[in-house]
Amino acid sequence: MTTSLVDSESILVLDIGTLHTRALFFDVVDGQYRFVASASAPTTAEAPYHDVREGVHTAVLQLQEITGRIFMDLEARLIVPTQANGDGADRLLIVSSVGPELRIVTLGLLDEVSVESANRLANSVCGRVVECIGLNDRRKAEVQMDAILRASPDLIVLAGGTERGATRSIGRLVELISLVCRVTPLEKRPQILFAGNQVLARKIKEILEKQAPTQVAPNIRPSIDIEDLSPAQQVLGQMVMKIRETQIGGIQTLAANTNLPPVSTSQAFGRMIRFLSQVYDPQKGVLGVDVGSAWTTLAVGQGGKLTLDVLPYGSGHGLGKVLQQSRIEEIETWLSVHVPQDELRDYLHQRSIFPQIVPTTHEALAIEQAMMRQVLRLSTAHLQTQHPGLNHSYEPIVISGGFFSQLPLPGQAMLAALDGIQPLGIGIILRDTHGLLAAMGAIAPVNSILPVQVLESAFENLGTVISPVSDSRYGTPILKVRLEIEQGEEMKLEVKQGALVRLPLKAGQVARIHLEPLNRTEIDPRRKNGGSFKIIGGLCGAVIDARGRTLHLPEDAPRRRDMHKKWLATMTN
Repeated sequence: MTTSLVDSESILVLDIGTLHTRALFFDVVDGQYRFVASASAPTTAEAPYHDVREGVHTAVLQLQEITGRIFMDLEARLIVPTQANGDGADRLLIVSSVGPELRIVTLGLLDEVSVESANRLANSVCGRVVECIGLNDRRKAEVQMDAILRASPDLIVLAGGTERGATRSIGRLVELISLVCRVTPLEKRPQILFAGNQVLARKIKEILEKQAPTQVAPNIRPSIDIEDLSPAQQVLGQMVMKIRETQIGGIQTLAANTNLPPVSTSQAFGRMIRFLSQVYDPQKGVLGVDVGSAWTTLAVGQGGKLTLDVLPYGSGHGLGKVLQQSRIEEIETWLSVHVPQDELRDYLHQRSIFPQIVPTTHEALAIEQAMMRQVLRLSTAHLQTQHPGLNHSYEPIVISGGFFSQLPLPGQAMLAALDGIQPLGIGIILRDTHGLLAAMGAIAPVNSILPVQVLESAFENLGTVISPVSDSRYGTPILKVRLEIEQGEEMKLEVKQGALVRLPLKAGQVARIHLEPLNRTEIDPRRKNGGSFKIIGGLCGAVIDARGRTLHLPEDAPRRRDMHKKWLATMTN
């Protein structure tokens, strides 16, 4: 007989994305929390509805049909909490990524210290830095003021001053912001976040709050050599959702019934990655990649600390920014079939205008997969540039988003992640098949047990990946491998530079792998001399990716396409 260790509490999460709105239901089954079901409908934030409630209504109706449970009354209002007859849910929560790109102005003291930190803070939300001002800015005050007014920001982030450090210089920036607000119509004034010297926090809030809504967060640069963005990211995320309530019809009405204010999808996703980093090796860290229609979120958790990067690249609405940052030849290099450049460019532009398009031909599917690899390359390159201190060797890597979950074969998802992220060392790749991480991140503050119990079933283990680093020529032996599988099976092989090798492990099968590097090959940034490791097989078994970092593709197009087909066959056969 199962003994319940939890209170019987059901939770309905509304995940409102740019393209789709999902209703996800969690409940207690046999004494433990479980993900029960989800339903999806098109998001209705844009014309003709301009109100997300219509999409929510459709998704919840579908959820009712799936579960046989009633979540709405006769007047289409969500039932919270659960009624005596079993209708409704005990808690209602909202995560959302819908809304236009926020315009952000950052101000700080030193360009290479507080200003850079303010920019990284701004990059943790769905926005773009449209103006940046530091003390080294030689423009006159009136020119700076005009620049901010032209930028028409939704948010202003003010940083600078170590704890008990500079005060006079911060005062000048505060005066500049105050003047900008005074000449801006009341309804267009930006929200302001101060995340600098805490000695000045109360006084600055008193001054600026007379002009515009102002929040204070802990100093993001408490000393010249320490950056701590996490506390300020929480405050900034809350401010973003307040702005969304005024921008997106229906959000505020739905929020009136929730147990917590709505949370941004990226912030909720990052919260779960940070939790996972406390479960896995804190030295390596956890990388989470969530690709949506308009935004891609990269979250790195290391020992409970979170690095968050949100970029305007996506599989639909965000394709325009991808095309702005890419040459068409770069996307073409990832194609496994021949598509003329004009057709490739036309398809991608059409996809950015009509993101709901479903690929119906072999060529269209190949374009979609090539496009995703470019999205991942741009995103990981930005992460490495903005946060050079990260070691870029992670365990696990968690991939999430509609693109990954809709791929019919696990090997396709694994290969897309390997090509796009190009991980180093030894790690595991997990797929968030049902897109639950953000929902569980929203649930965690009100129910810390549910995410822990649901987490294991949320992931598909695609497999262990070993990505050695070598500067040897193509075809040179770089690794000797001996694999000891349970039941006494053993296999030996030699891996050459440029090879992609799939080891025959079944899902869940445990093995010990012995690695001997050759010709100055490094197995892992922290393990240069090889050794023995315990690995667990996934849906793709285990993979040795010896294709090199950075991955270099042949310039000859037919040869390059043949190589893509060969790699795909290795991962899917």
